[in-house]
Amino acid sequence: MKQVIFDINRFLINTFIYVILVIPATTWGAIDTYEFESAEQQDRFHSLTNELRCPKCQNQNIADSNSEIATDLRGEIHRLLNEGESDEQIVDFMVTRYGDFVLYKPPINKVTYPLWFGPFVLIFLGGLIVFWIARRSKEPESNSRKDGAHSLSNAEKQRLEGLLQQKQNGDGK
Repeated sequence: MKQVIFDINRFLINTFIYVILVIPATTWGAIDTYEFESAEQQDRFHSLTNELRCPKCQNQNIADSNSEIATDLRGEIHRLLNEGESDEQIVDFMVTRYGDFVLYKPPINKVTYPLWFGPFVLIFLGGLIVFWIARRSKEPESNSRKDGAHSLSNAEKQRLEGLLQQKQNGDGK
């Protein structure tokens, strides 16, 4: 009986070790290995992959992305570098294929004017509104006094004087 329990424990321990060591190894991704003709070409590759955004990912460059399209784009950049393309030609190729989204710094054109100038316009408008409110609160109202009572027109003053005189004449009797 002790032998059966020992065998079961041994089996469970071996299964646990297998699960801990082997299963995670299947989830590890392959590391891209590219061969370059020079260190300068390798530096250009790293610069371009850090500069270009992954079309699938929200805000991740293709160097850091694990998506399949980012892997393909890294391979495409490597191929273009080996063909002797310049950095500008490679970026133009990616923009032609995927649009301005692949650039972290999109160019200034009619489509991107709101992106580039919108924040400045909003800050300017906000400043104008604050200035207008501050100036308006400092202006004295033309028909008010410091104590908050309204000034009377000439007709109202005459009527008030008449009522006060009537009251004084009535009280004096």
